Amino acid sequence: MKPKMGIQLYTLRDYIQNAEDFDKTLERLEKMGVTDVQISAIGDIPADIQAEILQKHGMSVCVTHKGIDRMLTDLDAMIAEHKTIGCDAMGIGSAPDSGRGNSSRVRSFISDTGKIGAELKKNGMTFNYHNHSFEFNRLDDMACSMMDLLLEETDPETFNFIPDVAWIHYAGVDPAELLKKMKGRVKVVHFKDYIIDENKERHFVSLGKGIVNLKECYDVCCELGIPYIVYEQDNDWVDDDPFKSTEESWEYMLSL
Repeated sequence: MKPKMGIQLYTLRDYIQNAEDFDKTLERLEKMGVTDVQISAIGDIPADIQAEILQKHGMSVCVTHKGIDRMLTDLDAMIAEHKTIGCDAMGIGSAPDSGRGNSSRVRSFISDTGKIGAELKKNGMTFNYHNHSFEFNRLDDMACSMMDLLLEETDPETFNFIPDVAWIHYAGVDPAELLKKMKGRVKVVHFKDYIIDENKERHFVSLGKGIVNLKECYDVCCELGIPYIVYEQDNDWVDDDPFKSTEESWEYMLSL
């Protein structure tokens, strides 16, 4: 099965802070042929207004990134908002500091997210976790990493992953192999690329211009039947223009 291609709107976060800009941004993506997006870092736009704009441009939301603090205190409202925009996958972009570093903190995070995931499951939704590279560092008190615990001690019925292939690669792990370990627990994969310059500093680049084997990752996504691949960029855009980087990366994704 070939995954659907989409855009993570965090890449264009400066252009989705109000309804007018959100509308213009989706219009531009629609002209590129984009039909699927991830909503992240959006401004204070009511869910019903988001839904109207999404419908206007023929867009579907495959997953979101939201704050875990609000999930723990206002989950019912968040579920209602997601149903309004037609999204069944709620995600977070990273674990809080209180959920990192040692096994006790990680297991507390697993407990919290397990409760969130169980409630989402009751409502036909899933909880989804997006990684960076710190999850692959050895824990302070165990000879394993946070990712090891997330894979081994979370419930596949209530805890899914949004694997970011660039951060996985940067951590020294083969993203294609990790995708296989996450089989059945991934709806959306983040495609991102980067280079290491002569000063050994990391710079994100448009897809296909860096050192991540995205073709191999794509083939594994097809093999595993992963439904979505979305492009995400953090902060190193072509000519400081996130739209230009998005357009370049979109063309690369279509070439796959």
